[in-house]
Amino acid sequence: MRDWQPFLGLPLWVWLFVIPTLIAAYCLFQGDSAGRLLRPIWRILDRVYVYAGVVAAFFMTLILMLIVAQMIARWSGLTFPGSTEYAGYAMAATSFFAFAYTLTRGAHIRVSILLNLNGFLKLWLDAFAMLLAAIIATYFARFAIKTNIMSVVLNDRTQGQDFVPEWLIALLSMFNHAPSQWGQLWAENGGEWVYTPMWIPQIPMSIGTVLLAVALWDNLTRLLVNRQTSIIGESVE
Repeated sequence: MRDWQPFLGLPLWVWLFVIPTLIAAYCLFQGDSAGRLLRPIWRILDRVYVYAGVVAAFFMTLILMLIVAQMIARWSGLTFPGSTEYAGYAMAATSFFAFAYTLTRGAHIRVSILLNLNGFLKLWLDAFAMLLAAIIATYFARFAIKTNIMSVVLNDRTQGQDFVPEWLIALLSMFNHAPSQWGQLWAENGGEWVYTPMWIPQIPMSIGTVLLAVALWDNLTRLLVNRQTSIIGESVE
């Protein structure tokens, strides 16, 4: 997993780390002009974070529905195979989709004892911490996606009792195939229930980590342009 294949003529590490760092440097030295260029993107990203929070809330509600279904099944003397696994998948999806939204709402724990010493130190320590967090989150996102890809290559399946219909696998696989292959994809769909491929519950992890990395780079640029953090509602002061 140490390969960095070229993407659009440049190594992947350049796109993931060098270009965002250069954008942050541009925001530092050209604050006003950078702000005018980035504000439309900031507004779009703000909506994306809210939508991710809505998706996280949906999966949280799904956990409740699964628990209620388990209770009803137990009272009725019925079995609900895979309910524990489904609840675990929903809990993971809730956590990962909520990362970016909760970051922008100040719900992540941030130790600010050194940031409160003076304004100058607060700006540079906050920027350094945000840059370091963005780099780590970007690494996490990259390898989360590679884990997703390896699960597809290895055809890794769940070890539990959870099943999914084959049509759902075919539907999600359409995003990974050219439109010319969609007919064959659905022709091979048997319409049966099979053990859950691990790449399906891993999709929220990949999406959530990408959104978190984007949110950290985004907040770094806002910090350098506005000279103050855009993270509101701090949980710990």
